[in-house]
Amino acid sequence: MSEFNGEIRKMMIILSKATLENVYAAFVLANGARMEGIEAEIFFTFFGLEAIHTERLEHLHTSTVGNPAMHIPTLLGGLPGMEALATSMMKKEMEKIDMPDVHEFLEILKASGVKLWACKLAMDMFHFKKEDMYEDLDGIITVGDFYGKGTGLGTHMLFV
Repeated sequence: MSEFNGEIRKMMIILSKATLENVYAAFVLANGARMEGIEAEIFFTFFGLEAIHTERLEHLHTSTVGNPAMHIPTLLGGLPGMEALATSMMKKEMEKIDMPDVHEFLEILKASGVKLWACKLAMDMFHFKKEDMYEDLDGIITVGDFYGKGTGLGTHMLFV
C-alpha cells in the first residue's frame, strides 16, 4: 500500500438544491478539483436534479427568501418579481466574469473528467426519466452506489 500523506485525491460533491448559487458552487468546486488534478464526482439528488434536467437547467433562480446573504428582509424577498430581479442581477454579474451558463459548464465538467450521477430515489420520486436529463450523465445510481465510489484514502465528501 502506498504511503498516504493526507492530500485530497477525490472530491465527492452532493448537490441537493438547484438554486443558481448552489449549482455554481458545486460546479466551481468540481472544476477546481480537476484543475488541481483531483478526481471529482457530483451526485444530484432531490431538487439538485433540476441542474441536470434538460428543460430546467437553463431556468435556475437565485433564492431571495431565507437567504441571509441577500441582506434583504424575508418579507421583501418574497415580493413578486424579487427572485427574478435577483436572478437577473446574478446572471449579469456572472456574464461580466465570463462564467459559462449551466449547460456549457456541464460540458466543461465532463470534458475535464468529472463524473455526474443522478440519484435513483429522487429520480423515481419526481417521475423523471433518463431521457429528461443531461445527455452525458454517467448514470442513475443509489446513494449506496455513490458512497461505494467514495471509498479510499484521500476522498472527501461535500454536501452543497
